[in-house]
Amino acid sequence: MNILVTGADGFIGSHLTEMLLKEGHQVKALSYYNSFNYWGWLEHLNYPNLEVLSGDVRDPHFCKHITQGVDVIYHLAALIAIPYSYVAPDSYIDTNVKGTLNICQAAKENGVKRVLVTSTSEVYGTAQYVPIDEYHPKQPQSPYSASKIGADAIAMSFYNAFELPVTIVRPFNTYGPRQSARAIIPTIITQIANGAHEIKIGDLTPTRDFNYVKDTCRGFIALSQCDTAIGEEVNICSNYEISMRDTLALIAKLMHSDVKFVEDIQRLRPQKSEVFRLWGDNAKIKSLTGFEPHYSIEQGLQETIEWFLNKDNLAKYKSTIYNV
Repeated sequence: MNILVTGADGFIGSHLTEMLLKEGHQVKALSYYNSFNYWGWLEHLNYPNLEVLSGDVRDPHFCKHITQGVDVIYHLAALIAIPYSYVAPDSYIDTNVKGTLNICQAAKENGVKRVLVTSTSEVYGTAQYVPIDEYHPKQPQSPYSASKIGADAIAMSFYNAFELPVTIVRPFNTYGPRQSARAIIPTIITQIANGAHEIKIGDLTPTRDFNYVKDTCRGFIALSQCDTAIGEEVNICSNYEISMRDTLALIAKLMHSDVKFVEDIQRLRPQKSEVFRLWGDNAKIKSLTGFEPHYSIEQGLQETIEWFLNKDNLAKYKSTIYNV
């Protein structure tokens, strides 16, 4: 198939692109335009069925151009860092809401057969009940989550108003090789790998439903092949909850480290903005596609740690700088 992946130069996008290429699809991979012609995590991919495009989903004319002749769109391009959304909320509306509008409008005009729009578990906010299913209320606890709630609503409006074949794909906390240092797991691994004796960290009490990136990508692909998922919002999650404290202890154990964890006030979210509990219900994706996670958290963390311990990979990260 002819596939477009937006945000392909990022963490999940690069893994998804690679998985689709290995399946033999012709993939257009959109990388955020920059004057260095740098393609992010696509730099190491070398496939004859890969076409890397540089551009910006905020431009509607560009979106219409790149979606011509495309069968399936995986729309992952977004600003995702929650702390940065506190200082630059307008940019999140431009990229996440307007960017999604541009992709949906372009897909409608060019007759794209399937559009998978990437949501986030952050739209649910702190769990009102667990496990969190797709009927859970949306709670905009940060400008980031508000922008994703808006993006999801725009996409669903195109399904309802124009019958655009949209699926809202809602991954819970994905981790793995290539993840940004702004996320909790790379923050811990890179600091330990660089010999830190004390790890600076935020609140250790919240819980998360962690998913290894290969499982998340398998979920995306399974949903793209499921016609009954059209017009649906679907969680990709493990149906498993673990606290930040226990996650960090597990990483330290796997890395044979006795580091101490120190609270860093600049890493704390505002009290009403912190999402204290995320535990997802994956019954819907199981019933639609038969999807089951392949990786336990121990297996996923071990593969992630091994990737980060490669000196070439570790050198790409500035472990001493807090990355919002």
